[in-house]
Amino acid sequence: MTDHAADHPAVIEVETQRLLMRQWRESDLAPFFELAGDPQVMEFLLPLPTRADSDAAVARTRSRIAENGWGFWAVEHKDTGEFMGFTGLNSPIAELPFSPCVEIGWRFARRWWGHGFASEAARAALQVGFEQLGLQEIVAFTAWNNTRSAAVMQRIGMKEDVDGAFDHPLVPEGHALRRHRLYRIARPQR
Repeated sequence: MTDHAADHPAVIEVETQRLLMRQWRESDLAPFFELAGDPQVMEFLLPLPTRADSDAAVARTRSRIAENGWGFWAVEHKDTGEFMGFTGLNSPIAELPFSPCVEIGWRFARRWWGHGFASEAARAALQVGFEQLGLQEIVAFTAWNNTRSAAVMQRIGMKEDVDGAFDHPLVPEGHALRRHRLYRIARPQR
């Protein structure tokens, strides 16, 4: 009999001043589906999911975290215990012009917008990527006209790679969301 737990690294959890970034729980499924069904939250993403699609996305995310020890963590408000959305690191499955890479990403329910939570969580995820995982670079990308996410990328110290703009291979040709901006940040030199 083999010890399968030894095959997987411990799940990294991250605590910031206001947030807990953790593995997903069954109790996150309903609020995540609510978030994913909000047309304003999903304005720059395709398409609005069914409940089955939303639950399957969480299952995939949980599996990747269990396998790697890191990924797109569920974000919980420390004071209230409420599920807020997700933030974290991911190795994109799609073959992108700059693959292989590790991206940083986030998505929060609209009620949490405008309070600096995305930036706070993203800074913590960058710290994990550079200090614990030893990554040399982390990227972020978003639809060309997603100015809110681009602003977070800039606030956390990422720089736009203007020459790196690309057409996302998973977005249909001719679709308004196909063109993407690319941002990068290198591991800080000490």
